[in-house]
Amino acid sequence: MAAQTEDSDTAREQIKAEQDVDQVRQRAARDQKRLDSGATTSPKDLENLQHEIVSLAKRQGALEDVVLEIMERRESAQERAAELTERVASVEAKIADASTRRDAAAETIEAEMATATKEREIVAGSVPADLLKLYEKLRAQQGGVGAARLFQRHCEGCRLELNITEVNEIKAAAPDEVLRCENCRRILIRTPESGL
Repeated sequence: MAAQTEDSDTAREQIKAEQDVDQVRQRAARDQKRLDSGATTSPKDLENLQHEIVSLAKRQGALEDVVLEIMERRESAQERAAELTERVASVEAKIADASTRRDAAAETIEAEMATATKEREIVAGSVPADLLKLYEKLRAQQGGVGAARLFQRHCEGCRLELNITEVNEIKAAAPDEVLRCENCRRILIRTPESGL
């Protein structure tokens, strides 16, 4: 915005300076026409007219220098505005790309959540009601994770290693017995990788 404002300001400044040059040029042309027409016969008037034409030529030169300086500043402002516009367009393209990727990822996540929710409903239907109730209670208490895999004698819920007594109790337990971690109280899921 600042670069565009500077461009428009220098454009107005250039127009004003060019109008000043035109006014001086027109006045000099009128004076030259009067001088050439011979309508002025008084030597003093002729001298004053010639002097004014010389002064106007100097003034016109000075004003043209001002116009050139303004044109250079405007060109610089236009280049800066074009560069910034290009950079803004690049950033906007990156934002659009990131938004598209974000939306696609969100759709994928939503689809995965819907699939997982359906699968969970199917599995939850086969779990005894009292165990499901315990799981839901633990899940609410433990930040969304009510059961954890026992892996290499570690509870993956709290990441702590079970002591030898706990491991021996788990080994001795029936395969369908509900076991819980002594540290985090989550339900322990036994697998072949449990390290028992």
